[in-house]
Amino acid sequence: MTNHRIALIPGDGIGAEVLPPARQVLDAVGRRHGFAFSYTSYNDWSCERYLREGAMMPPDGLERLRDKDAILLGAVGFPGVPDHVSLWGLLIPIRRRFRQYVNLRPIRVFDGLDSPVRGAVAGEVDFVVVRENAEGEYSEIGGRLHRGFPEEAAVQESVFTRAGVTRVLDYAFGLAAARGGRLTSATKSNGIVHTMPFWDELVAERGSAHPRVVWDQEHIDALAAKLVLDPARFDVVVASNLFGDILSDLAAAVAGSIGIAPAANLNPERDFPSMFEPVHGSAPDIAGRGVANPLGAIWSAAMLLDHLGHRAAARDVTGAIAAVLAKSDVRTPDLGGTATTAEFAGKLLELL
Repeated sequence: MTNHRIALIPGDGIGAEVLPPARQVLDAVGRRHGFAFSYTSYNDWSCERYLREGAMMPPDGLERLRDKDAILLGAVGFPGVPDHVSLWGLLIPIRRRFRQYVNLRPIRVFDGLDSPVRGAVAGEVDFVVVRENAEGEYSEIGGRLHRGFPEEAAVQESVFTRAGVTRVLDYAFGLAAARGGRLTSATKSNGIVHTMPFWDELVAERGSAHPRVVWDQEHIDALAAKLVLDPARFDVVVASNLFGDILSDLAAAVAGSIGIAPAANLNPERDFPSMFEPVHGSAPDIAGRGVANPLGAIWSAAMLLDHLGHRAAARDVTGAIAAVLAKSDVRTPDLGGTATTAEFAGKLLELL
């Protein structure tokens, strides 16, 4: 029996509440399909640890993760620790050390979960945002000058490399070829004079190498509007680090709830472990109450299964997500119900 080694990092807030249901789902579907998981939990890699010891994880944290087959993360961030400290102390080092340069975020409108957008209909809205995840606007180059004086300044440099952009574009074009054959590139080359024209040139270059894919490009402001006005027109959207971050959260809200949105941080070459995480964050306002929505973590677990080669098992999990929304009135408070995390997860496991 195949046994996969999984690192569990609950992190902060509701992260510790949504990972146990995801683990239950993994174990249940693994038993059905004939494979198993062994878990290593890193329960104190968190903002609480930072406040106590000055670091989100131990100095050898990345080495502890290196031999794992995948990482399942709960959430990062909590009041008292600035977000740039918590993210750059845990999430971003994992992404960069393990070359997780593709951030994959599927968007789908499910039966039983109405979108706040009138034109977003179940069965019609089903697309993926491919976000460049290792460079772009989220570089480490920059600094602060003249702190505390009237002329205080902050400089943040964007970094777009041919290698970095090309590899994420090739992934996105390949994904589009395997899906509906359509790709949309997010740009802003009418206002950002160096990096975005460079991005556009590479999109055209890689597009010519993928003749089966029909592609176009949209300026980010117009694209944000079209994602709301006509989300069903999209298949694969590829974007830089910042643009992809914003678009994927917007699209999740269009789909009905950011509480169900998953994400995969992929190293496509599989030289390093990939990481899977719900998009919703640590939600400190409801942490500890047992009412967090576990669907984002469970859908992320389905993406983990797919990445490990268990596509039928992944389909079982996404099918159970669709069933619990379409065939059940059990809902957590963010979806308009009164169910606890455990009750909601229990109903999904029953349907699974």
